[in-house]
Amino acid sequence: MNDRICYLDNAATSFPKPSAVTREVARCLRDYCGNAGRGSHKMSLFAAQKIYECRELLSSLIGAPSPESIAFVPSCTYGLNLIIKGILRPGDHVILSDMEHNAVWRPIVKLAHDGIITYDVFSALSQPNRSEKELITEIEGKIKRNTRLIICNHQSNICSYSLPIHEIGELCKNFHVLFALDVAQSIGHYNIDMQKMNINFLSAPAHKGLYGVQGAGFVAINSAEILDTLIEGGNGVDSLLPGMPDLSPERYEVGTLPLPAIVGLYEGAKFVKSIGVDAIRDHERELFRYLRDGLLEIGGSTVHLPEFEGNTLSFNTNNHSAEAVCRALDDANICVRGGFHCTALAHKALKTDNTGTVRVSFGIFNTKSDIDKLLSAINNFICK
Repeated sequence: MNDRICYLDNAATSFPKPSAVTREVARCLRDYCGNAGRGSHKMSLFAAQKIYECRELLSSLIGAPSPESIAFVPSCTYGLNLIIKGILRPGDHVILSDMEHNAVWRPIVKLAHDGIITYDVFSALSQPNRSEKELITEIEGKIKRNTRLIICNHQSNICSYSLPIHEIGELCKNFHVLFALDVAQSIGHYNIDMQKMNINFLSAPAHKGLYGVQGAGFVAINSAEILDTLIEGGNGVDSLLPGMPDLSPERYEVGTLPLPAIVGLYEGAKFVKSIGVDAIRDHERELFRYLRDGLLEIGGSTVHLPEFEGNTLSFNTNNHSAEAVCRALDDANICVRGGFHCTALAHKALKTDNTGTVRVSFGIFNTKSDIDKLLSAINNFICK
């Protein structure tokens, strides 16, 4: 089936995976899938070594302070909840953007609804063509005496609009506000350096731009802050203590780590590093321009924020719902996503909260022939 499918839903999960990823996951399951930190025998120690190698690679990839600053978690969403609920205290104020994924939006709303925090939202997608200075000025104007955290999505998950992270990080540093970043849609597509960009906390998935498999993500910590724990339990360290240790990453890694997913992440990140983030980004921008120009030539559709080129493009046709377009494309063995993409704030900002969008998202394995197939199917559907 995979030979016939044109896969353009990489913002949901990348596919296909590099051969090194699938080989190493299979080798792990076959040859060395011990439980790290749960014994001193060879398989447990080898598993721990493989996990540490992944920490080393990830920390170098994103400019984290050390391998120990990388904590593996079940998903990017889990990691964002860990950051948000681990930092915030009663009376704190938070600032976020109008393009946040529900992984940020819903935890913040719940804490506010429970009377624990307050928050403000700054304009991003709703005013995409403002200068960086105007954007930073708006954020600065929302900072209060009790503002503890600014948290935002590096890149939207429904288009390729991105925020000026270095400038936001500098603002946070100047005002002694913590800065947390959701890089679900940007890691592997943008160069990220936590220390140079003054990012205190970062959460990422394994299975998107780093070409790993589902079941793992990681949090990176560049701060002396000790996060409160989201859950507690065994981690193979200080087992006689009644509470979790203060040390990272052991404080945040509860239960058995998903070794096959972590070694897959290691190979995926190594694959990305070998090609280079800039080269991947250039390839995806070329595909974006090719699709955008093809859609405009066909007519009968609206491309959202076409001037922001990257790995994700959203559009709507004039006479068909996003879901109908996606069903027609699926019939043609083309995988895209239609509807509402777990981001209520972004859809409201783009004024697509009544329609949703058709989202096309590229990866390194996509080619112009994939785009040609997509454009042909769209043209056939619109012209029925």
